[in-house]
Amino acid sequence: MKRVFTTALLLVTALLAWGQLTLQVNSVPANTPSDATLFVAGNFNGWSEGDPAYALTQQEAEAPYTITIEPAAGELEFKFTRGSWQTVEGNASGGFRPNRTFSYDGTAVTLELDVLSWEGSGNTTAASNVTVLAEHFEVPQLGRDRRIWVYLPPDYETSGQSYPVLYMHDGQNLFDAATSAFGEWEVDETLNALFENGDEGVIVVGIDNGGAHRLDEYSPWVNPNYGGGEGDAYLDFIVETLKPYIDEQFRTRPQADHTGMMGSSMGGLITLYAALRHPDVFGKAGVFSASFWFAEEIYDYAAAASISPGTKVYMIAGALESGGQVDQVADMEAMRSTLLGAGMEATQLKTLAHMDGEHSEWYWQREFGPAYEWLFGGLPTGVKKGFQPTFLESFEIFPNPTDRVLHLRFGENWRGLSVAIVNAEGRRIKPYRQLNRPALEIGGLAPGWYFVEVYRGAKLLGVKQVLRQ
Repeated sequence: MKRVFTTALLLVTALLAWGQLTLQVNSVPANTPSDATLFVAGNFNGWSEGDPAYALTQQEAEAPYTITIEPAAGELEFKFTRGSWQTVEGNASGGFRPNRTFSYDGTAVTLELDVLSWEGSGNTTAASNVTVLAEHFEVPQLGRDRRIWVYLPPDYETSGQSYPVLYMHDGQNLFDAATSAFGEWEVDETLNALFENGDEGVIVVGIDNGGAHRLDEYSPWVNPNYGGGEGDAYLDFIVETLKPYIDEQFRTRPQADHTGMMGSSMGGLITLYAALRHPDVFGKAGVFSASFWFAEEIYDYAAAASISPGTKVYMIAGALESGGQVDQVADMEAMRSTLLGAGMEATQLKTLAHMDGEHSEWYWQREFGPAYEWLFGGLPTGVKKGFQPTFLESFEIFPNPTDRVLHLRFGENWRGLSVAIVNAEGRRIKPYRQLNRPALEIGGLAPGWYFVEVYRGAKLLGVKQVLRQ
């Protein structure tokens, strides 16, 4: 009888232990308030960041914080907070840390963990017109969630205007050094400066990468060594879920001509794929240091694509990327040839190779402004408000961009016409003079954006925008 009782007691004890997961936080940052309460938020409680039922307890000062929960077996994702997403845990430098993950098999187990920082303790660099739309925006196509950022033009609240929209990947790295492990793109600072100099503005939607799922989500094809294969579902999320929400909540210009996507590395790969797969949604693609090597199927896909005449693609690559293991410049040029062979016009495509370019945020930060200006057709950097050129359609300038000579083609006799060159600040740097041939020598100008003014006598007929490479 005693043996039966003992067996039953052991069985009951085992059943009580089944399904119990204990989270034990052994250390917290030194700047944690002494009266702080720690909470756990995860996919097991709807990501409720301050739910009293998921508060950790501490038996005494300096003792670990603990909580025991009973989640269903499966892949768990979670983070610790002090009660709000404004006090969520960060990485070792005070920046963004991906969700913690744990494959839970349903048995009793204790995880011993440390909170390294509270996010933002590294001092935010995000501008005031950048906000976090949602910490955990549902991604139903993948059964996950994602933090979403939104940048609004400085005059959004007062203008009443509608704006183009640029969707960007790796949102952690776009606006705030405190959330980036590798440096930020300074998208907000760049766009704010352009706005002050005459740009009409754009809404930017930053989508955080999925951490451990990043490679999977940024490639529609599977790489046998690194993963992939979820790119279509990720794009379905943007097209079917996120974009409709953004268009409903904000004053947007939803047409493809006013909608772009931009990303670097794997983000560059999925950006080009998006422009080819959804030309009716994304008319502009900024492709930075694209990891075409990860999924070489992209070349065949591009070759067979039906190129929309409204699509614009801007690609950059650096000679110093990948330590020589991958020739990013050669890959970019191969894609350029592929796109041109598929029917894309040369005027739809811009490729730039930089001798100093590295696979790094500082490089993409530097090149973001020129890419945005080319894709969205805003006034170039430095153009002052009030300088409103009347663009003339009856003549052409080619090649544009160029590094030496601009050739001019007019719809009327060019004899008797005069031209002047205005710099990006709206100041005339070469006085107008009568043409003695339909060409301009600009080799002595510094690289950058300029305007060519065309006159008949003292009457300004119009202006063309040119780029001196």
